[in-house]
Amino acid sequence: MKDIADRLGVSSVTVSKALNDKEGVSDKLRQRIKELADEMGYRYNILAKSMKNGMSYNIGIIMPERFSGGISQSFYFRAYQQISTVLEDYGYYGIMNILSSEDEEALNLPRIYQEKRVDGFIFLGQLKSDYINVVKEIDMPIVFLDFYDEHDQIDSVITDNFYGAYNITNYLLNKGHREIGYVGNLYSTSSIQDRFLGYYKSLLEHHIELNQDYIINDRDEKGKFIEIQLPERLPTAFVCNCDQVAHELVKKLNEEGYQVPDDVSVIGFDNDIYATITNPQLTTVEVDIDEMVKQAVRLIVQKVQGKNKRYGRTSVKGNIIKRDSVKELREDE
Repeated sequence: MKDIADRLGVSSVTVSKALNDKEGVSDKLRQRIKELADEMGYRYNILAKSMKNGMSYNIGIIMPERFSGGISQSFYFRAYQQISTVLEDYGYYGIMNILSSEDEEALNLPRIYQEKRVDGFIFLGQLKSDYINVVKEIDMPIVFLDFYDEHDQIDSVITDNFYGAYNITNYLLNKGHREIGYVGNLYSTSSIQDRFLGYYKSLLEHHIELNQDYIINDRDEKGKFIEIQLPERLPTAFVCNCDQVAHELVKKLNEEGYQVPDDVSVIGFDNDIYATITNPQLTTVEVDIDEMVKQAVRLIVQKVQGKNKRYGRTSVKGNIIKRDSVKELREDE
């Protein structure tokens, strides 16, 4: 600490505060001190630090099993990789734990909690309501990522699902579409519900009546994807709750002899790998995973360090990514 202090012309106390993320140092100086420590080859001895203060410097990252399927570039594994990287910047390590369907049903808490191997948890992906009630009783810091609890008792970080879906439905309406369907199980996750409500708000503002035949289910009550059933009369466009579902919808439409976007336009949500492997590539809402992860890690580290402030629900804005899956219907363009 003295060597770093001499190089920067500050006190050793200031260096100590910066390296231990304590108050009394500006963010700019804290960052410069950490960067110089890296340049000079210094590393924390996590084991010694753990023995000194009784902390593990591990954060449990818990993901329900139903979100662990699909190809490795899926949203949740990308999020996990980012969480691990950002945690290391704070001097913590992420321990991944897949919550099995059996343990979730039996309301069994992760073993790493029982064995006190972590200082806090980030729960990644919607938990069932009964399991959330058990999680609320955990006596250590918790943050929910990509979902929230209706009672708002646990801090959470989500993408702005409502306005993302609202804006992309408006985008379809501005393209001349007036018959627009929605694909997603409305009782499955808070994200799907909020995206539906954003879609519905857009319809209401344009005085378009909601057609129940255009609300298509994509998964069962356990979150397992089911075959999409097309309505007898198709709308001109569909808003899907995620890119993977949009990908499956395009395949289903092709099997039935329809072409996207010539016959039907399809929009997704997430901007993950499915948006680019679909033919045509999907117009979608890009979720800012990097910013969501940064916010979630910042919250959990602050909580672990004893800052008991409540942050509530943090919402991160997304952006529309325009590709080839939407057809222009307006005659004047």
